[in-house]
Amino acid sequence: MSAPYRVGIVGCGAISRNHLEAFAAIPQATVVAVCDVDAGRARETAARWGIDGAFGSVEEILAAGVDVVSVCTPHPTHEAVVLAAAAAGAHVLCEKPIAIDLASAERMVAACDAAGVRLGVLFQRRFWPAAQRLRAAVDDGALGRPILGHASVLLHREPEYYSGAAGTGTAWRGTWATDGGGVLMTQAIHYIDLLQWLMGEVVEVHGHAATFTHAIEVEDTAAAVLRFASGAMATLSATTAAAPSLGVSIRITGETGATAELTEFPEGTDGRVTVLAQGGAVESEPAHPAGVDPDVDLAAINGQLIPHHTAQIRDFVGALGEGRAPAVTGHDATAALRILLAVYESSRTGRPVRLTPTAPEQTA
Repeated sequence: MSAPYRVGIVGCGAISRNHLEAFAAIPQATVVAVCDVDAGRARETAARWGIDGAFGSVEEILAAGVDVVSVCTPHPTHEAVVLAAAAAGAHVLCEKPIAIDLASAERMVAACDAAGVRLGVLFQRRFWPAAQRLRAAVDDGALGRPILGHASVLLHREPEYYSGAAGTGTAWRGTWATDGGGVLMTQAIHYIDLLQWLMGEVVEVHGHAATFTHAIEVEDTAAAVLRFASGAMATLSATTAAAPSLGVSIRITGETGATAELTEFPEGTDGRVTVLAQGGAVESEPAHPAGVDPDVDLAAINGQLIPHHTAQIRDFVGALGEGRAPAVTGHDATAALRILLAVYESSRTGRPVRLTPTAPEQTA
């Protein structure tokens, strides 16, 4: 396109700042409108960012003639926005999780495929330089085919995070109807995505989920064993009940015997390769450096992720211009959702859950 893509942002909550900052840094796209169910908040956001269009509905923002819709609304509302955008011929970039149930995610992917528009989903931690380094070590054979993995997600959330008290504005969190899940759905999904991106398709899940600390309907703690199509295995543990937070670690061992560990501490900072064991030598750095505040508030976490949102959104805009799939597609996001939903099912039934292979992705 000779002119920048016209972008509309749907939802003016906390995470919309990351999208606004990212698009502002990309010359090939410009935000021309925002909308929110609270039309006053949409007007305030538009005024703050010098945006002409401020609307109270998805229909209005689509009627304004946007080329791209960026979805920043609560989890269960994603489908309606994505389907409307696809019907209008607009490309879609959606915050994770893609949806809270598998049928919804599949409808979203199918609608975008049928309309010939691109669907990308935000998993910005793939864009850490350290995560790219681990992926390269798998691809170039330095690690070899992954045979064993682990994701440890040990985070802290105050009760106010779920209640919406103290001005957090997040009272929709913590219920099945409005959040779709707990630590797996909202936090650990990032690292489930990293595991399947590094290790391949998951074919079996055996897990447990429970609520130990927070007064919420959904889980604050979960653990699972994952088996991959390649025969590899991985474990997953996740909680928002850690006090203080110990952040996140992703560890991969390959068939060469080499092991690499990626650490995010404190939460929201860049992932770092904190262990690399190969060729008879171990390189390491402290996963939890002294003097670092382990507990970071949500605004700070989101703010520190802006460079990685920017990297992913730049890739998405580039994909539109180049006629290719974005780095993280709706199919990828559905795969991550499928895994965490299998943990819930396994926890309910007490049995392992077999996952059917996913349909081939449309790449044209």
